[in-house]
Amino acid sequence: MKKKLIIIAGPTASGKTSVSVELAKRINGEIISADSMQIYKHMDIGSAKVTEDEKQKIKHYLIDELDPGEGFNVQRFQQMAKAAIKKIYNKGKIPIIAGGTGFYIQSVVKDIDFTKTDEEEKIRSRVEEFYINNGKELLYQWLFEVDHESAMKIHANNVKRIKRYIEYFLLTGIKISEHNEKESKKESPYDVSFNVLYMERELLYNRINKRVEIMIESGLVNEVKKLKEMGYTKDMTSMQGLGYKEILDFLNEECSLEEAIYKIKRDTRHFAKRQLTWFKREDNVNWIPVDKLAFNKGHICDEIIKNIK
Repeated sequence: MKKKLIIIAGPTASGKTSVSVELAKRINGEIISADSMQIYKHMDIGSAKVTEDEKQKIKHYLIDELDPGEGFNVQRFQQMAKAAIKKIYNKGKIPIIAGGTGFYIQSVVKDIDFTKTDEEEKIRSRVEEFYINNGKELLYQWLFEVDHESAMKIHANNVKRIKRYIEYFLLTGIKISEHNEKESKKESPYDVSFNVLYMERELLYNRINKRVEIMIESGLVNEVKKLKEMGYTKDMTSMQGLGYKEILDFLNEECSLEEAIYKIKRDTRHFAKRQLTWFKREDNVNWIPVDKLAFNKGHICDEIIKNIK
């Protein structure tokens, strides 16, 4: 008998935090954050981190667990999330993964294999050396030659992902596009209820714009300034987060505050669009129209509970 795992996903500003807390109260659950920024300490405003009051005494995992100088990726998320799931099951409770990072969620739901080998390290060094000696244009051309389908789906400036795709092909002889398709069809080891919150696009974008304005009013500039004073720089994973890299540009006098705010709003809207595109590819998703339910977390939870087998 598979154990239950509840997913509360959706684009940024769709209300996942309050809904997941309300659901946890109703089904005896605890919450695992599937967010690439809330894992970091000292990064509260820009990540829209759940507050102690908002938690309503519900236990949350993967919040404030790493220093901003540490790296965080899907492999580490999966490892930490699976450990949290085990703890929650041992308490006799139901784990609820709440967040908008689709690949993080999929890594747990499908139990994707990220096993590393010595050979992988050699290949990574080979690809990195090629990039240093030849630049991003020829690196992209290399990917285009070995995996045309993947190359067409990503921007030529996305060096990090281009490297990863080439490395995977060199290691396995299989295109990562084929690998991802195969992994997405794997049967989950859990009894999953996958729920995605959504609303009309214009309404979502208005909420995003308002959220950014509230972040600025709440002290986002000072938050980033303190992080900068603590020695955290733009080349770190944490400081690449939406809101942080733009404000850091402002503090470094590379743009005005107005330009930074404009970029945060624009890029967050684009990010929300990509999030929805990702979730549309998932199987057996329950789409919850939160605007049609008047953003009432009780009514939204009623719909989610109907979907839990």
